[in-house]
Amino acid sequence: MTTIDAALRPLHTAHAGAASHARTLVIGASLALLMAATRGQHFASIDALPSASWAVFFLAGALLPSRWGFAAFFALATVLDISGLAAGTVADWCMSPAYWVMLPAYAALWFGGRRYARMHRDAWNTVPRLALVLVATAAVTYAISKGGFYFLSGQYPDGTLAGFLARVPQYFPASLGTLAGYAAVGLGLDALVRTMRTRGSRA
Repeated sequence: MTTIDAALRPLHTAHAGAASHARTLVIGASLALLMAATRGQHFASIDALPSASWAVFFLAGALLPSRWGFAAFFALATVLDISGLAAGTVADWCMSPAYWVMLPAYAALWFGGRRYARMHRDAWNTVPRLALVLVATAAVTYAISKGGFYFLSGQYPDGTLAGFLARVPQYFPASLGTLAGYAAVGLGLDALVRTMRTRGSRA
């Protein structure tokens, strides 16, 4: 396969055979550890390390070939939350009926990553594409997850659409920034590894 052919392939099909299997295992394990380390206060303080859950689902969609990855990470997130609730590190109001709104919210992130994987090119001009996909994906995810919590959790019994929209400028930029930061690091590391492998194969 030529360098041009490889650059035009979706990110989650960037390698074949044993290399692809090894890459999938390493990326999957790394994303799982990242989620466990940053989700709520299971292993780390949320004040010290922002939750990477949004980015984990986006990167899983972009970098992992199997569609089962989404189910696996959603199961992991649920187990971590239930464990945190049992340990007293997660507030019980987090597990309200609005919790299951996270299913379509995380699906939006996964599909956003999948979409970007098909748009990606190993060139700097792919950065604006990534930025657009991240903004659009974050907006949809925010509307689903934060909107679902605002209207369905019972924490805001007098909540209105105007009240929810008034909160967007306060909270959305941080959510977008965290997603973009983790995604940039994850995709950057993947690009670095793929570049090193390409150079190594030429040597």
